[in-house]
Amino acid sequence: MSKNKRGKALWRMPSRSRGTCPICGSTRIKLLFTGKGISGEKIDVCKKCHGKQAG
Repeated sequence: MSKNKRGKALWRMPSRSRGTCPICGSTRIKLLFTGKGISGEKIDVCKKCHGKQAG
């Protein structure tokens, strides 16, 4: 059976949760994970940079 509700929450997020990753600089990529910034603040990052720290 198909899954009707997959990804439905993304449509409610601003710009469909897409943007530029602050760590790797990839553009128009989904920013669904949280990472740590230089001063320890939480930032939204892409899947590739999920385990990395900015800096």
